[in-house]
Amino acid sequence: MQGSFHPEEQIGVLRSYMRQREMLVRYAGQHIQHMQKALEQMNLKLAEVVSDITGVTGMAILQAILEGERDPQKLAALRNERCGHDEAAIALALEGNWRDEHLFTLKQAVDLYRYHHQKLAEVDERIEAQLATFSDRSQGQTLPRRRRTRKLSNNEPKFDLRLDLFQMLGVDLTEIRGFGPHVLLGIVSEVGRDMSACATEKQFASWLCLCPGNHKTGGRQNRGKSRTRKSSNRAAQWFRLAAQPLLRAECALGAYARRMRAKLGAPKAITAVAHKLAKIFYNALKHGKVYVDEGSAAYEARYREQTLRYLSRRAAALGMTLSPSPELAAAE
Repeated sequence: MQGSFHPEEQIGVLRSYMRQREMLVRYAGQHIQHMQKALEQMNLKLAEVVSDITGVTGMAILQAILEGERDPQKLAALRNERCGHDEAAIALALEGNWRDEHLFTLKQAVDLYRYHHQKLAEVDERIEAQLATFSDRSQGQTLPRRRRTRKLSNNEPKFDLRLDLFQMLGVDLTEIRGFGPHVLLGIVSEVGRDMSACATEKQFASWLCLCPGNHKTGGRQNRGKSRTRKSSNRAAQWFRLAAQPLLRAECALGAYARRMRAKLGAPKAITAVAHKLAKIFYNALKHGKVYVDEGSAAYEARYREQTLRYLSRRAAALGMTLSPSPELAAAE
């Protein structure tokens, strides 16, 4: 793939909508910070008792404050049943000074947050309409039942994005841990669904700047200078975003991520997992290879066997042999 990548017309339109969407999400996030600042200036600790001030409980309390309610007990009574803190803790956090200038700032921040989410809804309508223009590659297959369900965040599209992506790509990549519908849509909007521009998965990963460098000294890899190239590739950013939750996931990719984190640190581990996800994405779209998760336990067992084989070869080269510890063998 050349440095300048021009997607097909349909993907180009989708990419423009997605980039506009991400800009609106950033703007809305800035106004959340403005809300938090106004609350702090009034000595209201809502952010410490509510995990998300734009959630059900947070927005209900903010709306009541803007409508003139000042009683902490009445405000705490608006708590949703799923909130982690009880009414007493929330009421204690809502004893503030209620200064007019900060209330004015809070109102403007809430209004601007809602305004940008209204614009997000308009962009989502355009995205949904654009996805409908792509040819159906599902070949009449039904979408597999989802094995995992989770609540959508405020920033994710609310329509059935998973079905649209399945028909567009012909394969359900959302079954792979990390590839949520929103993240997958961002990847597709940047790289498209035609992988013919890259002859191999290695070329695809190299274009994304997700593979390590090949700097060698004396015929050996120089770890100090073999870092990935710096790049502002948006597709690489989406792959890294897909890799982040895998540090806590119970799957083979999650086990690999944790091993890389212990070895290289979290930032490089995320890049390493993003590299793997990029190759999985490439092979699924170009060769129809379906990734099958072997599970974290199977991955750990396979890695242990590889380590034992390596240590056995090293011991043999030194004229020694490995023998298991009787205590550890009995424990296993």
